Amino acid sequence: MALNQTNKLAWIVETIYKARRITFEDLNRKWMDNVDLSGGEEMLKRTFHKWKGIIFDTFGLIIECEKTAPYRYYIENIEEMKRDSIERWLLTTYSVSNSLLESRAIKDRILLEDVPSGREYLDSIINAMKKNRFVHITYYNYWKNETKDHYLMPLCLKLFRQRWYMVGRTWPAMNDTIFCLDRIRDFRLSSHSFEYPKDFSAQEYFTGCFGIIADKNCNIQDVVLKVSAWQANYMRDLPIIQGNGQQEIERTADYSIFRLRVRPTLDFQQELLWNRDELEVLEPQWLRKEVADTIERMRKKYN
Repeated sequence: MALNQTNKLAWIVETIYKARRITFEDLNRKWMDNVDLSGGEEMLKRTFHKWKGIIFDTFGLIIECEKTAPYRYYIENIEEMKRDSIERWLLTTYSVSNSLLESRAIKDRILLEDVPSGREYLDSIINAMKKNRFVHITYYNYWKNETKDHYLMPLCLKLFRQRWYMVGRTWPAMNDTIFCLDRIRDFRLSSHSFEYPKDFSAQEYFTGCFGIIADKNCNIQDVVLKVSAWQANYMRDLPIIQGNGQQEIERTADYSIFRLRVRPTLDFQQELLWNRDELEVLEPQWLRKEVADTIERMRKKYN
C-alpha cells in the first residue's frame, strides 16, 4: 500500500474520531480543505466505501453509518483505538505524519527526535521475519568493545526509547538474545529457512519487562513506590508499566503509593533513578537497598 494512501486512511479515521459522528458531506468538505492530502479534489463516495474496507484491514476499525437522518458516520469499535497493538501504533504514526505534512510552513518550529536504528536494517529484518529466513549479522558489543558474527533466527522486533531491538535465536547454541539494530555493522540474508519455534511468543517473552531486558532470572514481583504528588501526575498520564501492571493504591495531598508488577531489571532501576528524589522504593527491600547503594556510589563520585 502506498504511503500516501495510508496517510489518507489515517486522516479519515482521525477526522471521524475527533468529530465522533460526521456526515459524508462534512467529511468531504474537510477533505477538500486539506489540500496536502486531497489535492483539492472531492472524495468520491464509492472511493470512501472502498477505503472503509481497507481501514478495517489496516487498522482493525469498523466505520458504520447511522440508519436514520442525518446519516452520520462513526467508529463502531472505538475501544480498539485504546488497545496496545501494531494497528494503533500505525494509526498514531500516520496521524502524526499528517499533522507534520500540514505544518511544513512552520517546519523550523517543530523539533523531532532521530530514530537511528530504523534506517538501514529494519526493512531487511522484517522481510527475513516474513520469510522465516536465517540472517548473518556482525554486531558491536559496547561492553567488550568488539564486533562478533552471529547466525540467527529473527523472532521479533520491539521499539523502545526511539530504538529498534530484535530478539534473535542464535544457531547452533539456540540462545534467545536481544540485539539493538543501530549496533549491527553488517547484515546478510541467508538462503536457509527455519520453522518458527512453537515455544516462543513475543508477548510472553517481554511479559513483566519495563524495557528490553528480559532476564528470566529476575522474577516478576510487586514493587511498591512512594511518589511525590507532583511526580504522580506524570505517572498517571504516562505509566511506567502499561496495562494492569501499575496501580495507584493510595493518594494523599503530598504523595501517592503505586504498586507495579514488573521484573526489576537494570533498565527498570535506571528509570527509578531518573525520577531522582521525587520517588522512593518501599518494597521489596532488596531493591530498596540496591537503589540506595547506587545513590551512595553516586554521592561518593561527587565528593
